[in-house]
Amino acid sequence: MSVLIVIPARYASTRYPGKPLVALKGASGRAQSLIERSWQAAMAVNGVDRVVVATDDTRIRTACEGFGAEVVMTSEACANGTERCAEAHEALGGGYDIVVNLQGDAPLTPHWFVEGLVSGLRATPAAGVATPVLRCDGAALNGLLDDRKAGRVGGTTAVFNRDHHALYFSKEVVPFTSKIYAAGDETPVFHHVGVYAYRPDALAAYPGWPVGPLEQLEGLEQLRFMENGRQVLCVEVQARGRQFWELNNPEDVVKIEAMMAEMGLE
Repeated sequence: MSVLIVIPARYASTRYPGKPLVALKGASGRAQSLIERSWQAAMAVNGVDRVVVATDDTRIRTACEGFGAEVVMTSEACANGTERCAEAHEALGGGYDIVVNLQGDAPLTPHWFVEGLVSGLRATPAAGVATPVLRCDGAALNGLLDDRKAGRVGGTTAVFNRDHHALYFSKEVVPFTSKIYAAGDETPVFHHVGVYAYRPDALAAYPGWPVGPLEQLEGLEQLRFMENGRQVLCVEVQARGRQFWELNNPEDVVKIEAMMAEMGLE
């Protein structure tokens, strides 16, 4: 099955304008832009036929072409990354069996997260869309809770049934737990990893659906599938000692740089 990775990137982020071009320093102190680090994460995934950046901004296009990425220009009207992936897939002529949306704010995404996601979708023919979830340890859960206490929109959490079909995604920390967890403790909370794998029919249908109240309230694009009766498969992935965090706020730059330094990532 042919696999296309699309990295959607827009300059006009509400919470963090210009975010794709923000410089992140690795363990050696060398700085690279967020979008370049996200592209490198995509290029490290095994079994992928093509990787493209999809953007509506010439500044991002120029930066991406400068480090060798293939770029597809998309409309400013795209409301989110899924719509941008759908437009990019169509612009490329379609034909891919699986389209992966590796969002451009997740440079710490290990290759095995995406490989596991693609394998999970391949193994579940009835699923039109799949996304990874990572069980939080106490340190990760406390990071999510700290963001909420500070009034910041941080990572997204997911709850799903015994068949791993999503029940809900939220920017609040769900499910609620009153227990206090030490840094290395296993918790009942799953961090939603901002990657999606779509079958072409589900991806093509998505832009034609109206935005529902849950998507509008949470600002989470995957809820549109659920509000239109499509199941979202949650594929559990393993950290294998790697730390994971997304760049949602300016404060996350220091946090991600510290993680890269600790893990020795250049």
